[in-house]
Amino acid sequence: MNLPVWVWLATIGGFAVVLAVDFYLVARNPREPSLKECVGWVLFYVGLAVAFGIGLLAWSGPAHGGEFFAGWITEYSLSVDNLFVFLLIMSRFRVPREYRQKVLLVGIVLALVMRGLFIAAGAEAISRFDWLFYVFGAFLVYTAWKLIGHEDDEAEFSENIALRTVRRVLPTTDTYHGARLTVHHGRRMVTPMLIVMVAIGTTDLLFALDSIPAVFGLTKEPYLVFTVNAFALMGLRQLFFLIGGLLDRLVYLSKGLSVVLAFIGVKLILEALHHDGVSWAPEIPIMVSLGVIVGTLAVTTVLSLMKSARDEKAKVVEPEPAER
Repeated sequence: MNLPVWVWLATIGGFAVVLAVDFYLVARNPREPSLKECVGWVLFYVGLAVAFGIGLLAWSGPAHGGEFFAGWITEYSLSVDNLFVFLLIMSRFRVPREYRQKVLLVGIVLALVMRGLFIAAGAEAISRFDWLFYVFGAFLVYTAWKLIGHEDDEAEFSENIALRTVRRVLPTTDTYHGARLTVHHGRRMVTPMLIVMVAIGTTDLLFALDSIPAVFGLTKEPYLVFTVNAFALMGLRQLFFLIGGLLDRLVYLSKGLSVVLAFIGVKLILEALHHDGVSWAPEIPIMVSLGVIVGTLAVTTVLSLMKSARDEKAKVVEPEPAER
């Protein structure tokens, strides 16, 4: 896809307009959004992504369209899994509920900017060093292995080096001051609001270490990698409030994602071997990849909800201990 500069500028401008509208709505009415509002916005963002994918199918053909949908579904699923950690961060910093929208939105913007830089660097490195495909593939398989043993209910948020540096360098107040990022108490000080925004943004960048190699395993086009990540982050704020109660019920999500990441990692290694002339290494068609990803996540979701329903039913019928 040798795209002219104006296509990139128009795409980035379109995302910027959507984010600007989102910022305006949050600034005008800082509160926890209603269920109806969250459903409407999530459907809007999903509709945008689907429309974009259909446009790619019509304009660039099924190969790039299939790559977009496979990448977007994978990244969106990883974003849902990341919401577990966002919940932990919000609880750890005791963010007032009416300001959680702003924290998430700023964190998403930071993550989008940093991911854009990450994608540019990754695309340039891959164009020069083909052996990076083996590294990416091995890393995804290793990440999948780690996810298999991951227990969400025992997960704990640990501060990364960027957040520790901010805490050490900048004087911080002990309490929130509305949605303000800084206050003046004899000297200029930052509030916990800025600290939690840095926590969200840098944590999401760490998640990119898994997700960006995963999408590079499905498409080598920097434009598709960027749009896939952008659409996966769009609407994450509303999704946070929409499925906050559902997250605890998706008990097998990490297991399903481990299967997806392992599959993409193996696919990446096989394609690298095929490119290097190994005759027995097949190229896996993108439609097969799309089928594996969608099928795995669908089965994972159904099994998770079935187990949660059984657990809830068991709690209801469990007899109370007899009084002595």
